[in-house]
Amino acid sequence: MQSLRDLTADQQVGLLFLTLFGLLVLASIAVAWWVARQDEADAMGHRRQRLVRDLRALWVGAIVFWVAWLSGPVGATVAFGLFSFFALREFITLAHTRRGDHRSLLLAFFVVLPLQYVIAGGRFFDLFTVFIPVYVFLVIPVVSALAGDPQRFLERNAKIQWGIMVCVYGLSHAPALLLLEFRNVEGRGAFLLFFLVMVTVAAQLAQEAASRWLRRRPVARHIDRDFSYRAWCAGLLAAGGVGVLLYWITPFKAGQALVMAVIAGGAGTLGEFVMKALKKDAGVRFWGNTASVTGAVGLLDRVAPLCFAAPVFFHSVRWYFAV
Repeated sequence: MQSLRDLTADQQVGLLFLTLFGLLVLASIAVAWWVARQDEADAMGHRRQRLVRDLRALWVGAIVFWVAWLSGPVGATVAFGLFSFFALREFITLAHTRRGDHRSLLLAFFVVLPLQYVIAGGRFFDLFTVFIPVYVFLVIPVVSALAGDPQRFLERNAKIQWGIMVCVYGLSHAPALLLLEFRNVEGRGAFLLFFLVMVTVAAQLAQEAASRWLRRRPVARHIDRDFSYRAWCAGLLAAGGVGVLLYWITPFKAGQALVMAVIAGGAGTLGEFVMKALKKDAGVRFWGNTASVTGAVGLLDRVAPLCFAAPVFFHSVRWYFAV
């Protein structure tokens, strides 16, 4: 691990992408071979279709991360800004809105969203932290009230505010990681983003696998029959293990990487659980009615854990290391 840590940033980047794309190539070959061996009718089953879509989404995510790395912090910020736009669009599509909400929606999409990313890109982190949860949360109901429509006013505004909080505020913390500067450690912001994505994915996959293998004791069966404390703890263990394995690309020591990975993984899986509750309330299985940017069932389904994990991880890192 120390030898890996002593590599230059460019060498570490090359090793990471070589490993990442190599694993994706091997996974693609294995999936193609497995599907080819199945019967025609069986190969089009729901699970196999989902596996192929998930693999396609991983390819898209890896390529996007690679392009974001090449384009630097500006390109990554623009890319995540677009992700926020499409994710918020999916969220609002399933929310109950009225004509009186049009001004608030225009404000959310074309003022709040770009401003949040501009503030992040300018490294105004104090304003970045409070801009949406304080100022925007006060302005949105004022704009809605000026439209003069009191019907279901609280519910409508709460949905708009929650959509902004998850899709814009939460997701904007991912590119903000690129801009953190650590003392005596330069050029490690993108590694933090890679670290966050990997531990969040590891926690989610391990929790899903554990929910199938372990005896199910669901915490809230009306929301998700697979979510249990034991499966959630398995996800935390997986996130911690991946975090320790990847500590060499971060400014953290092994113990610090373990704690940060557990925090991020736990926040991400709990965020996914919350989003499932929102989908149950909306009466849908997936965000987005058709395939979206990821080529899967919807962008928000893919980035929901990151929307919760990113702000918790960002502020934990910033406060603990005083950056």
